[in-house]
Amino acid sequence: MAERMIEVDGVELCTEPFGNPADPRVLLIAGTGASMLWWEDGFCRMLADGGRFVIRYDHRDTGRSVTYAPGRPGYTGGDLVADAVGVLDAYGIDAAHVVGASAGAGFGQVLALDHAERVRSLVLISTSPALPVRRELPPPTVAFGAFVSSARVDWSNADSVADYLVAYSRVLAGTQRPFDEAAVRDFVRRDVDRARDFAALQNHDAIADDDREHGPLSSVAAPTLVIHGTADPMFPLEHGQALAKTIPGARLLPLEGAGHGVARADWEPIAQAILEHTGAAQRGT
Repeated sequence: MAERMIEVDGVELCTEPFGNPADPRVLLIAGTGASMLWWEDGFCRMLADGGRFVIRYDHRDTGRSVTYAPGRPGYTGGDLVADAVGVLDAYGIDAAHVVGASAGAGFGQVLALDHAERVRSLVLISTSPALPVRRELPPPTVAFGAFVSSARVDWSNADSVADYLVAYSRVLAGTQRPFDEAAVRDFVRRDVDRARDFAALQNHDAIADDDREHGPLSSVAAPTLVIHGTADPMFPLEHGQALAKTIPGARLLPLEGAGHGVARADWEPIAQAILEHTGAAQRGT
């Protein structure tokens, strides 16, 4: 299927579906700073081949979706949550299984609280509780903190942006597995080249919260699966454990040696877990 441009609350978003529209629907929400390409084609096809109708989309200021002047995002985190609802509306979907990664999983948590009727089930990958929980959570690793505090990028230069994203991907991958720089660089370059305005990507670091009140995470009713790498440098494993303990009935799937995100080496176990989880939720078991 081809990419499809939609309009949500007056803004243009780029979406792409995979699979048979008659199959159970799965909405993929990427993290901040990530276009829909970070849900790679091969992974989306795994889910579609497993009998799911999959939709991925570019957040504002990523890929081919609407862009704003660099440094001046015209939206809040709440708007990005509302965009997910708008994608479902554009496809005529009343409710979907929501799969989020990193901040996208944070958006998924809020979606399940504020729009519970739209969420059949939740899969939360490489993330942290989006709302306070009653336990201390460890900070990012020293290596992650050092990179964030020292990295420099020229947002007007595509090569500089690509170098930065490759280096960031290396840090996010953790230290327990080999890092395929050539493959990551090829992917990042395609992502930068595809963007309507790659300099607008930095806006995601300046998104404000809308300070709206939400229910506690303990009130999430959607069947929830938490998937978390044991070597995640941004959100150590305790963050995933806290989510699984806070959301009623949630199950935790640790990925041994995995870092932050959906690495190609983990596509098969992650896809299989999503298919099993969404299948059970679809049957109501």
